[in-house]
Amino acid sequence: MKASLADKCIGFIGVGVMGSSLIKSLLISSVNSDQICISDKSKEKSDEVATSYKVKVKTIAEIGHDCNVIFLAVKPQDLESVLGELSQSLNKETLLISIAAGKTTKFIEGKLINKNPVVRVMPNTPAQIGKGVSAISSGSSATKDHLALAKDLLSASGLVVEVPEENQDAVTALSGSGPAYFFNFIEAMIKSGINLGLTEEVATQLAIGTITGSAAMLQESGVDAATLRKNVTSPNGTTAAALKVFSDNNLEKIVADAMAAAKKRAQELA
Repeated sequence: MKASLADKCIGFIGVGVMGSSLIKSLLISSVNSDQICISDKSKEKSDEVATSYKVKVKTIAEIGHDCNVIFLAVKPQDLESVLGELSQSLNKETLLISIAAGKTTKFIEGKLINKNPVVRVMPNTPAQIGKGVSAISSGSSATKDHLALAKDLLSASGLVVEVPEENQDAVTALSGSGPAYFFNFIEAMIKSGINLGLTEEVATQLAIGTITGSAAMLQESGVDAATLRKNVTSPNGTTAAALKVFSDNNLEKIVADAMAAAKKRAQELA
């Protein structure tokens, strides 16, 4: 365990998919279960997470009083009411780490009684297996030490990058929502493989193996995506025929439009 985390009480308000993913990654690599406290509006969900990870269930007020770091992992539309309740018991030194899409540090700071340090984060679901990416931005009262603490916590779930807060909605569109784009593409590859005569089992194995191998090649080779694509594409070959269909249907614009829609929705949630 990192020294900076050894004596910290870490609270999670909201233990849905993302909150529970972060808890799992922390327990694997960084903290002990008795350091973590949770609260969720669903008693069934909080009891499930508490049983699975041996963490303590507390009220929002208790988490505000007891914890050194609190993850705000509720839905954006629930954040204001949570902050109203939390601020009544919140220690002024407590670091708040928000993963609520679209909600700015200024919004959060404006709902607090004290000038607590706030760090905004956009993680993604591969955090469940320690392969996530998180982009972090500091609020007006957060220092370099607060950012370092947030990085220590989030690095348990994968890569952490720091970005200006005005870029957070773009991060949401790329990496926050990105796993779903990837899974959607894999679904389409598998269905197409089945339509071309493969069994579902074989099509699934080939699609997953191809994607994981390609991702590892991109990460480990040091060669950019455009060059790797060209290396696979023989003139007038099978790959060129497939890529022409992508080009004819303007794949680049489809991706750009999809990411623009995700960014716009993030801004609407602010």
